[in-house]
Amino acid sequence: MKKIINVLLINGPNLNLLGTRETEIYGDETLSHLVNDLKKRSEKLNISLSHIQSNAEHVLIEKIHSSKKDKINYIIINPAAFTHTSIAIRDALIAVDIPFIEVHISNIYARENFRSHSWLSDISKGVITGLGFDGYRWALETISKRCFL
Repeated sequence: MKKIINVLLINGPNLNLLGTRETEIYGDETLSHLVNDLKKRSEKLNISLSHIQSNAEHVLIEKIHSSKKDKINYIIINPAAFTHTSIAIRDALIAVDIPFIEVHISNIYARENFRSHSWLSDISKGVITGLGFDGYRWALETISKRCFL
């Protein structure tokens, strides 16, 4: 029997509005559709996927802090606007020392200049940007490959 990998999926501010928010950038699929799809895919990969979305930085930080005791092996994070502003989320990720992949639905480098800087990219195990919801799917596949080698 294969081991189970525990993955925490973190979605930051305003991602709860997916499906209705700036559909020309983010598409018309909802966050719940994305999470349901990822949970189905994760089962096939022997991944136990838990999810949190919050518009509050401190809630995300507390979840990152608890991920060590929750035996999380890997994190997928779309920090949304916190990408460009949150040294606190960066410090939390460093503190727990759990590998993570940073995901962005849109291509942050093709948008406003301020979006091209991430406080997380240099400490991540990888960055996926501009591939829509497929970026999350690629992150799951990558984690599966890395953890089962």
